[in-house]
This record gives sequence, C-alpha cells and structure tokens, in this order.
Amino acid sequence: MPTLLDYRRRIRSVKSTQQITRAMKFVAAAKLRRAQEGVFAARPYAREILRVLRSAAARMETPVHPLLERRPEERLLVVLLTGDRSLAGAFNANAIRRSMEFLREYSAKKIQLIAIGKKGRDTLRKRGWSFAAEYLNVSSSVDFGRAKEIAARIAELYANAEVDAVYVIYNEFKSVLVQQLQAEKLLPIDPAVIAPGSPESTGGEHGAQPGVGGFVDYIYEQPIAEIFNGLVPRYLESEVFRILLESAAAEHAARMTAMDAATRNASELIDKLTLDMNKIRQAAITKELIEIVSGAAVATG
Repeated sequence: MPTLLDYRRRIRSVKSTQQITRAMKFVAAAKLRRAQEGVFAARPYAREILRVLRSAAARMETPVHPLLERRPEERLLVVLLTGDRSLAGAFNANAIRRSMEFLREYSAKKIQLIAIGKKGRDTLRKRGWSFAAEYLNVSSSVDFGRAKEIAARIAELYANAEVDAVYVIYNEFKSVLVQQLQAEKLLPIDPAVIAPGSPESTGGEHGAQPGVGGFVDYIYEQPIAEIFNGLVPRYLESEVFRILLESAAAEHAARMTAMDAATRNASELIDKLTLDMNKIRQAAITKELIEIVSGAAVATG
C-alpha cells in the first residue's frame, strides 16, 4: 500500500508535469496567433497573383506552360506535411494514416515522396520509403523563402516529366478545435483556376474583383506570354506558402488543445491523489487515537 511519502512524491511529479504542459499550451497559443497573422498577411498577395494571372490568360488564345501540361498519371509525387515534434494530439497520426491510405490506393503507380516534417519522414522511412526531398523545422517558423525552395523542387520534378501529378496531404486549419485533413492535387494547375470566365474569377475569398471581362484589366509592357510564364511559378509558390501556413496553424492549434487537456487532466489527478493521501492520513490519525485511548484505558483499569 502506498505511503504518505509516496503520495507526496507523486503529487510533486504531477505538478511538475502540469507546469510543463501549461507552458507548452501558452507557447503553442502564441505561435498559433503568429501563424494566423501569417495566413491573413499572405492572402492579399495570393489574390493579386491570381488576379493578374487570369488577366494575362484572358489575352492568350491558349495559355501554355509546363506546369499546366496534363499527362496520364502514371508517376505521382506525394508531398506529406507533418510536424517535427510530438505532443500535438492526433495531428501527425492523422496525416500519416491518410498518406498510407493514399499510397495503398495508388500502389500500382510509381510514387515519389517529399516529406515536410520529421514525424512523417521518420515513419515512412521506417516503412522502407525513400524521398525525392525532405524539409525539416519548417512549421516552427514558416517563411516565404522555404516555400519558394519547396515549390522550386516540385516544379522541377514536374517540368522535367519525372512525375505526372503532384498531390499534397496536410491538415487544413479551420478553427482551434477543428483541423480538416486534405489530399489536394497541386499540379498540374487546374485550367479552371486561371480561366477568366470561371466562377472563381468574379468573387470569393481568393477571387479577382469585378472589372472588364470579370477581372481587373491591366496594361502590359512586356510580351504577355513572358508575363504569364513568370506568374505561373509565382502562383505555385503562393499555394505552397498557403499550405505551409495552414499546416503550421493546425499543428499549433492541435498542440494547444492537447496541452490544455493534459493540464486539466493533471489537475484532476492531483485532486484525486490529494484525496487519497488525506484518507490515508486520516486513517493513520484515527489509528493513533485508538491506540492512545486503548493504552489509557489499560493503564486506568
């Protein structure tokens, strides 16, 4: 049976753990706030890129670019986004499980992988997978330079016809309590995205503002094909940057929620241990009183 000393030691241990989980919760909350600010700050850039891209596409009879080329999907590139650390609830496990389902579903295809995050890389490496590229410590501080680096590697593989389609698996941030798992096709770029007459071009969060032909018109000095070819990679970079920010925000939200639950569980455990310790202490006091009373009765008898 545990002694009072055992209970005191365990209570001290749980309190120490509670301090750590509370601190991790506050750190995750601060990082989540910065990640959300990054998402909001990146949206105007993404809107303008898409707006000018649609305007340029409207001036071309048939927009042509290597990242728009569609081929039979025999060779796939899968980009998996996870975190570099644990203690984020089911954040990493859900993304890894979805990637394994995807790999089984397309097992007949030739698949290459890009791992963004240590947890996904380590798990898939243990299962015998190799990687076309891997990027670590991205979610802790997402910056546009890393997004350009990742987008350049993806574009290189696709433009060189080493892969026929690019899919990205990540957790999309919806709210602090909700992260939605996504498996999106990144390349080839859907023609509907840049088509001026598409529904997306006249409204919506990422759409262009109404104007001439459903978009804002521009006067171009350079050849339109040159501008279009320069904008398509910029669009890919903005999409990769958005996905990185979404995944980072989802990870911080998941970690904050998990650490908040761990802190509450620690409080409940401390209360239970304190109650059990008080019961043992009360039983010991009662036993001592009985011994004193019994001894006094024997002495006076």
